[in-house]
Parts: sequence; C-alpha cells; structure tokens
Amino acid sequence: MDRQSRPYRSVLYIPGSMDRALEKARSLAADAIIFDLEDAVAPDAKATARETLAAALRQGGYGKRFKIVRINALTTAWGLDDVTTLRDAGADAILLPKVNSASDIDSLADLLGPDMPIWVMMETPVSVFNAREIASHRQVEGLVTGTNDLTKDLGCRVRADRLPLMTALQTIVMAARAARIVAIDGVYNRFRDGEGLKHECEQGRDLGFDGKTLIHPSQIEVTNAEFSPTQSEIDLARRQIAAFEESMASGKGIAVVDGNIVENLHVMAAQKILAKAKAVAEMAEEEE
Repeated sequence: MDRQSRPYRSVLYIPGSMDRALEKARSLAADAIIFDLEDAVAPDAKATARETLAAALRQGGYGKRFKIVRINALTTAWGLDDVTTLRDAGADAILLPKVNSASDIDSLADLLGPDMPIWVMMETPVSVFNAREIASHRQVEGLVTGTNDLTKDLGCRVRADRLPLMTALQTIVMAARAARIVAIDGVYNRFRDGEGLKHECEQGRDLGFDGKTLIHPSQIEVTNAEFSPTQSEIDLARRQIAAFEESMASGKGIAVVDGNIVENLHVMAAQKILAKAKAVAEMAEEEE
C-alpha cells in the first residue's frame, strides 16, 4: 500500500504483555496498532512483555495493519533492551515517548539504523514548542498526540470542546503537515460514550489529523467512519477532476462545479480523497 495514501484512521493501543490482546489484534479493523511496552506494562512485567511482543510480531498475521511499537524511553532501565529486542522483530515503526526535542531522537535513530521509521509522542509543552523541529527530524514519520499528559502538564480543565488544548493540537498538525508526515489525535477516555467519541473524531478530522489513537476495540467502528471520506466527498472529488480535465482540454485554466471555482489545488485535494478512499476500501476487503 502506498505510504502517502495509507489510512491511519484508527490507531489502537494494545498492551505488549497480553497474549490474548496480541492475538485479538490480528482480526480487528484498526488501520494501525500501537503495541505498548510503556504505560500499559508494569515495571516488573516489562522484560517478559518485551519477549512476548517480539514473538507475536515474528509470528505475523497482522495483515495490512501498520505495526508500531511504543518502547520505554531510552533514559529508563528498559528502553535500550526494548530497542535491541524489537528493532528487527517485524514492526513498521518505533514510537518514542518522552520526547522534548529533535536531539532526543538521535540516540534512537543511531540504534535503529536509517531504514526504520520513528514515530514520536507529543505529550509535553516543550515538545509542542519544538514540534516543527521534531517533525523535521530525518527519521520521524509520525506524530502521536498525548492529550492526557498534555492536560496534566498544562493543568487545564477537561472540556468537551478541548479548547484548552487547541493551540497544542493545531501546532502538532501544522508541524506534521509542514514535514509531510502523519499526525494522530489523542485518545478519548470515555470508551463507552459513542456520541462523545464521534464528536471528538469530527473535531480531530476537521483540524486535519489523519486519525485517532484508541484505548478500546469498541471505538474502532466510529473512528473509521468519521475519518473516512464520505460518499458525497468522493462524488464531488470525481466531478471536480472531470470538470477540470474538461476545462484544460478546451483551453481554460479553471472549471466550475456547484458554483465553485475548481483550480489545480482543488484537483490535488480531490486526488488525495480518492486515493484515501481506495486505500480504505482495500483495508475493508482484507477484513472480509
């Protein structure tokens, strides 16, 4: 699947220590999985979890799902062993927590070599201030928003509209777009609240995020739906492309669809929508 059009609508956290969860993840409709060795694993279980996860990844069976391993920070007692054990186990990317600047990524990049993509947790005020620099790192291909940690560090109130986090959310999206990498929104903690999740997915999508991190499989269906192109968006994209191609063939530089001017920039956006719709359809076919 083409890297630029690959969907990252639903990015599900799975504890790296639980055999049952690792097995179930092979059949879930998530676009990507974060196999977590950090927050989801107790200190006395980290060594065992590391080996359990490595075995599961080597066994395979995760299909087209993008496989991300969140290691412990390299400043902890477990981070280096996480990298040594898992860098060649079959993950598609390594997710580094507790990053404040691009220089924090250099040690991991040196350990992994140049071919393994690095994703970064954006979970501190300092990381947000340095978002452009972090996103521009030579090996970084994705930013994951840690809204719970940001909320804690900011000391802000939890609100349905996420207004206290808006500066951070928009900064992370802009940094990712400037670097042409993936931007993933933070988790929605009330996993039984489908309407609240839907609202927050709509907000994240409208801000420009590629998808959302999830804490429970029950959140996948809503999230996939909200971050997928709608049928009306697909139909409009096709009509925009067709109208523009017709105008170009007749020697005109612009076209008009539904009373709106269509220029080359609109065509590029329309092509992205169709590419994403195709990739989403391919993911769905695999689940059937």
